[in-house]
Amino acid sequence: MSDSADTRPRIRLLPRADKRLRSGHPWAFANELRMDAPARALDPGTLVTLESAEGQALGVAMFNYRSLIAARLLDAKADRRIDAAFLAERLARAAALREQFVGGTHWRWVHAEADGLPGLVIDRYGEVVVLQANAAGMERLLEPLLEAVERVVGPRCVVLRNDSSVRFLEGLGGYVRVAKGELAPPVAVEENGLVYWADPSEGQKTGWFFDQRANRAFVAAAAKGARVLDLYCHTGGFAVAAAAAGARQVLAVDRSAPAIALAGQAASRNKVAQKIRFETADVFDRLAEIVASKERFEVVVVDPPAFVKAKKDHAAGLRGYRKLLRLAAAAVRPGGLLFAASCSQPVTVEEFVEQCRLGLADAGRGGRILRISGADVDHPVHPALPQSTYLKAVALALD
Repeated sequence: MSDSADTRPRIRLLPRADKRLRSGHPWAFANELRMDAPARALDPGTLVTLESAEGQALGVAMFNYRSLIAARLLDAKADRRIDAAFLAERLARAAALREQFVGGTHWRWVHAEADGLPGLVIDRYGEVVVLQANAAGMERLLEPLLEAVERVVGPRCVVLRNDSSVRFLEGLGGYVRVAKGELAPPVAVEENGLVYWADPSEGQKTGWFFDQRANRAFVAAAAKGARVLDLYCHTGGFAVAAAAAGARQVLAVDRSAPAIALAGQAASRNKVAQKIRFETADVFDRLAEIVASKERFEVVVVDPPAFVKAKKDHAAGLRGYRKLLRLAAAAVRPGGLLFAASCSQPVTVEEFVEQCRLGLADAGRGGRILRISGADVDHPVHPALPQSTYLKAVALALD
């Protein structure tokens, strides 16, 4: 594809609808734009010049009349040419940030709007790069984007993991494809001095959750000499870290057999397999059994998948968190640590902390919050999009 400010279509905002964009917000919503026949005739994801109602250029954006977020700003300079060179510049800037604050070559490389590439997620596993285009505009930019990835990193393998549910909101279908090289899963993931395994073609999201890196280190530091219960253990992030840090014994539970298999490989790779018992089971059922048997642990981790993915799930999801916290609190020895996380974007920090409080009260436990945290530094947040802060984590010392 080619782009030029001279030939790019122009989309105008309605009168007085440009205030947010001028203050640094990266989105324009469908009800803020003049949706005339020429605008609706544009292919989803077309690059456009955004203009105020008076005709002043406000920047270059990806436009999709089918989406509630109809325009996603790429640059406030309308004359910027969006091509492989532009994308490589953004990718290099994002990589430099990760190299400075995380180090190595295993991190969330691009975190969408916060890295100036709306709707794009890229994870890097050394020589394997996994890319997810969640906006129609990024789907249209795949060719120059792959060229930019090649310029900046030149990886051995590039996987297009374009099967996320949010793509359907953009009118996109789902697929998984290897764009370069050959993928022979699982791939190694290096984190905090340990090696794990991920399957970028089949696992959740892109196969690994870099966002919990710092939280895993925090829990591992508290696990020395402890019995640890890791619920929703996925591919073993918390369990293996705790065992490697000196935990006496770890019980790790998840309902996904493929995830448990990768977790077991990670335990063996890091020489802690003898300390960890992995179980494939429904977490609520297994946790209820643990509580009923009065088995107790010094450290309990609950890191479930999102209970709330949409507004309609909100009330039921909060009840789910409360129940989970009640059961988990009952499994913690007096003086122990309960670490609970929520990746439900619609749930606020305040709401999640409240469910933690209610769950503890239901279990008849007292305690104190030691730490409230979120995703690690390779998951930055756009200053105008605080609502995109999806991960909430609370560490509690229980009486």
